[in-house]
Amino acid sequence: MEWTHPPYNRHRSVPMWLHDHQQDGESDMNVTTVGIDLAKRVIQIHAEDERGKVVARKQLKRDEVLPYFAQHQPCLIGMEACAGSHYWRRKLSSLGLEVKLINPAYVKPFVKRNKNDARDAEAICEAVTRPNMPFVPTKSIEQQDIQMLHRIRSQAIKQRTALANQIRGLLGEYGLVIPLGIASVRRQLPEMLEATDNELTVLGRELLSELLQELLMLDKRVKRFDDKIKVVMKHSDAYRRLLTIPGVGPLIASALLMTVGDGTVFKNGRHMAAYLGLVPKQHSSGGKDRLLGISKRGDRYLRSLLVHGARSIGYRVKDNPEHSNQWLYQLIERRGFNK
Repeated sequence: MEWTHPPYNRHRSVPMWLHDHQQDGESDMNVTTVGIDLAKRVIQIHAEDERGKVVARKQLKRDEVLPYFAQHQPCLIGMEACAGSHYWRRKLSSLGLEVKLINPAYVKPFVKRNKNDARDAEAICEAVTRPNMPFVPTKSIEQQDIQMLHRIRSQAIKQRTALANQIRGLLGEYGLVIPLGIASVRRQLPEMLEATDNELTVLGRELLSELLQELLMLDKRVKRFDDKIKVVMKHSDAYRRLLTIPGVGPLIASALLMTVGDGTVFKNGRHMAAYLGLVPKQHSSGGKDRLLGISKRGDRYLRSLLVHGARSIGYRVKDNPEHSNQWLYQLIERRGFNK
């Protein structure tokens, strides 16, 4: 008997049985594990029973997801941590379902052969059942608000830095040099605009004056975001406790609460350091340990804030060694400031 391919839909790029599949005699009531591949409009579902047998493969539109799972019995749902995943986790958890988010890098090894939405959902369904799989902590709406504040503030700082570099480069074309640092631009640019002994034309002074006003406006915007973070976080007990740590200010304290929450998902401090990418990479084999530089994985923004906070403490120790923590001073002398 000659074997034939499964039927294809000419409007789809993969076989129909990978999209809409349900075993004969099976129902969603037998489902124990579901993998969801999230997207903007079409969401892929892969469901299995307790024996690992495929019960259903479905494609659902966004407005069909919640009604579909509202009729489901309690089960374990896995999703990749991506844009919108925290929203879907809150919505599905409100239906009495257990939802876990997985780092996409931990799902990739479970993808079989060619990549498509159906195989991604199947890989998620398999990865969420692994006993030693690390999961992503859930963000509340309040945490997402703080995260948005930090991201908009970070974007404003990037725009301010780019603008200052542009001003410095434009002035260099006229033989005018400003040292590095935004403070130098704020201080020296007005003096150059008022001076009459340089080669700046009337048009050049007008354009640079507009750039200066834009720079000052970005300064006010960043300051407004800093004040807003303090106002939003002032009622948090955890925020006030974090501020008592040397080197931790409003930005670091709010960013920590935004990223790790209450910290109960971490077993110890080293576990959290690994989450932030502050532990060394390894290339070990044959019982021989080979440690490399720090991995720099995890949240780059939070890690950079923590490094700057540690630097501020280090500068205080170097400037006043007799009034500082002697253990930290000796550590800096022995290992070097950056380490």
